[in-house]
Amino acid sequence: MGTDVNPGLENFNGDNKEGGIEDPTKLDAGALFVLKSRGSWLHCGYHLTTSIVAPALLSLPLAFASLGWVAGIICLAIGATVTFYSYNLLSLVLEHHAQLGRRQLRFRDMATDILGPKVGRYYVGPIQFAVCYGAVVGSILLGGQSMKSIYLIANPDGTMKLYEFVVIFGTFMLILAQIPSFHSLRHINLISLVLCLSYSACATAGSIYAGHSSKAPQRDYSITGSGPHRVFGVFNAVAIIATTFGNGIIPEIQATVAAPVKGKMFKGLCLCYMVVCCTFFSVAVSGYWAFGNGAAGTVLANFLVDGRPIIPKWFLILTNLFTLLQISAVAVVYLQPTNEVLEGKFADPKSDQYSARNVVPRLMLRSLAVATATVISAMLPFFGDINAVLGAFGFLPLDFVMPAVLYNVTFRPPRRNAIYWVNLVIAIVFTVFAVVASVAAIRQIALDAKTYKLFANV
Repeated sequence: MGTDVNPGLENFNGDNKEGGIEDPTKLDAGALFVLKSRGSWLHCGYHLTTSIVAPALLSLPLAFASLGWVAGIICLAIGATVTFYSYNLLSLVLEHHAQLGRRQLRFRDMATDILGPKVGRYYVGPIQFAVCYGAVVGSILLGGQSMKSIYLIANPDGTMKLYEFVVIFGTFMLILAQIPSFHSLRHINLISLVLCLSYSACATAGSIYAGHSSKAPQRDYSITGSGPHRVFGVFNAVAIIATTFGNGIIPEIQATVAAPVKGKMFKGLCLCYMVVCCTFFSVAVSGYWAFGNGAAGTVLANFLVDGRPIIPKWFLILTNLFTLLQISAVAVVYLQPTNEVLEGKFADPKSDQYSARNVVPRLMLRSLAVATATVISAMLPFFGDINAVLGAFGFLPLDFVMPAVLYNVTFRPPRRNAIYWVNLVIAIVFTVFAVVASVAAIRQIALDAKTYKLFANV
């Protein structure tokens, strides 16, 4: 290839019938530099696993506390089945357009091409950006909380505040944010896969140990509350499960796969959902079995009673450490849509990716994005409540509703075909869930508002 051609373009060249792009020279810097298409199906599986199997799964016992055994297991199974199905629908739509020579690299591109520019620009694009950047803020907050937990377990009389740990974790994220492309994260995300298996196994083992310990509180599996409180508890639980399975960046992950793309996403999803089945169900069932309706926001919090661990201290520190390390990978994965937007706006696709013209603005803008997220995390330690609203408004439509709509609009299955009705039912049911879950999340903010305090040490 001649020296006058941008080397980034070679990642997108290929046979148009097998996933190439009509005119690679028209790609912006965000697509060229951040969404390089070099990965295998294994790399795709690593990215998918990191984006789905995250520390949010440690909240699943809390969801079971509002649903009970039967409803909890059914909802978890439905969540796994519907998201696996929906993500495959998205993959099939992406593959179809790639075979037509119009490979779509971003969710907003996909929505624009299929549903029109207004949907892509004013609905899918902003919602995806808000959800993904919200996930970065939430991850930095959770990283700070994990560091504080390790600190207090090792030093119960310590005086450091939460915002100090958030700043420390945010500083670490400043370094990870400079990793140039999504594909460059493949090795980090392989480690992330091992870490999520590790802390899930530790959480499960810790729950079993605590359940047999005399120090554990008495278990009660009855569903607390009555009337509206119980109803909103059910919808909050469904929202927790739905957002735990949330992804929001399926097209961007598939964009990292080298052409031809056919079948690779399905293999990656199979790898991811093997990990999902091993982790989600084990943590949810063991945590609810051990703590019943006393399950906390994260099962790791249940391992402390009156500030004292009811499992071996070293084991609790190790579990928190595994969680802390994986959170950093989750944060940098969800930072990629922000990176892609910034590179698309401020980088020069005609210059080399590592030229001073592109490196300087990349360093400054990515650092600014992480610094802003860190300040928000430190200032709003109750951001989890806000994230619940973002999840209801974002993850539910993007991951449950949009795939069914995009598939039906693209392939136009006849009404006598079962897949048409399955997709229609999924779209309608989860649209209703999104609305109700949003109301429930906003109600929770209203209930908790009196406890909110900027830079609180919680």
